[in-house]
Amino acid sequence: MTTGLDILAFGAHPDDVELGCGGTLLKEISFNKSVGIIDLTRGELGTRGTAEIRDKEAAQAADILGVKLRENLGFRDGFFKNDEAHQMEVIRVIRKYRPRWVLCNAQNDRHIDHGRAAALVHEACFLSGLQKIESHDGGKFQDPWRPKQVYHYMQWNNDAVDFAVDISGFMEQKLKAVQAYASQFYDPNSDEPETPISSKNFLESIRNRAADLGRLVGVNYAEGFTTQRQLGVGSLSDLI
Repeated sequence: MTTGLDILAFGAHPDDVELGCGGTLLKEISFNKSVGIIDLTRGELGTRGTAEIRDKEAAQAADILGVKLRENLGFRDGFFKNDEAHQMEVIRVIRKYRPRWVLCNAQNDRHIDHGRAAALVHEACFLSGLQKIESHDGGKFQDPWRPKQVYHYMQWNNDAVDFAVDISGFMEQKLKAVQAYASQFYDPNSDEPETPISSKNFLESIRNRAADLGRLVGVNYAEGFTTQRQLGVGSLSDLI
């Protein structure tokens, strides 16, 4: 069993993590950080492809990123709730993998699952640290664990971010991980219905957004994050 991850990244759907923070995960892995991904749903309500296709695409994307693990909690796409039952499932994986940092969906976004997932994971991270909440994994009692920080990656909306991570050396690999989801994104030979993310423009916008955010902080490419807690740095030299 893998324990003590540096980073556990949550996504409401397979491909959320790759789109929102794939470059950041690649960079941290290059620093020998241990990283895992938890998908809340199988994306079964997606217009294009099937849940089974998404399972295969998610596994391929995980290999491209080089993460240590990827699990799917099997919540209902579009209908999961931020309630006790779902929180306890998220608490179980947080206590199982004991991450230092958690990355999760945008707090406010076009897709209704994204904001709900952000609130669910954020609240579960707090509750996971409470001694009097009992949870079990494989019949074994779990000790409390609260991640040091929870950060929310950018998604559809172009809201202001609290900080940006330089991913200049990892943009091409990020795009490879995104394009592992061939059923979801631009394919001129596909006869499936068009969606907001299947256009050529959307695929190009992934690079363009990273380039624009990078321009604002003085690097080639960047990914943006928000946080619900005050940020601090060790010294001014930590800022780029």
